[in-house]
Amino acid sequence: MSRVPLPGRRAPPEATARRSLPHPGRAAQGGARGGSCSRRENRRMPHVEVTVSTRVDDDLRACLLDLWTDVTNAGGAVGFVAPVTRDVVAPVLDGLVERVHGGTQALCVLRVDGEPAGFAVLSTSVSPLRRHWATVLRVQVHPSRQGQGLGRVLMAGVHDAARARGLEFLHLTVRGGYGLEGFYERLGYEVFGRMPGAIRVAPGDDRDEVLLLCRL
Repeated sequence: MSRVPLPGRRAPPEATARRSLPHPGRAAQGGARGGSCSRRENRRMPHVEVTVSTRVDDDLRACLLDLWTDVTNAGGAVGFVAPVTRDVVAPVLDGLVERVHGGTQALCVLRVDGEPAGFAVLSTSVSPLRRHWATVLRVQVHPSRQGQGLGRVLMAGVHDAARARGLEFLHLTVRGGYGLEGFYERLGYEVFGRMPGAIRVAPGDDRDEVLLLCRL
């Protein structure tokens, strides 16, 4: 699996939610001083933030394309079934970028030390009766960054962006059989329905689509 070629640019001066990573193995208090203390001081915590992008330039598009492809090929349930190539993902990504530029969707980009490491999409309703609702789509963190609590950081940034837009409810769906419901339930979501067999992963392998909502 190829790594995401990251442009290494800093986040744009847009709406930003800064979140801190959990410390990886902090030493217990009361231990030996001296060398161990200096080692702790030399370990720099990475800077983590979620930025809300309303424009996607070529560099960011390339990062998102590689990220989405790598997540899918690592087994992520983000709209495709592995294996996929960038040529397969590109048209779907370009449709997303068009909607971001059109203002109907907002792109929440997770950055670690300024480099994209994940993203999610906040899709608002065009109906005047549902301006207080939005749908969260394509939540993903690059495989090389998983297991570090960054999924929670990303979703916290999505929630901050939603509140800043005056939204009151968020809705999302997950593919059944992956155990993703528990992750979102720990973030305050609740399951309110299922669409049996709505997702056909392969012939003879139909998965439920699980519906969840969160009151902000």
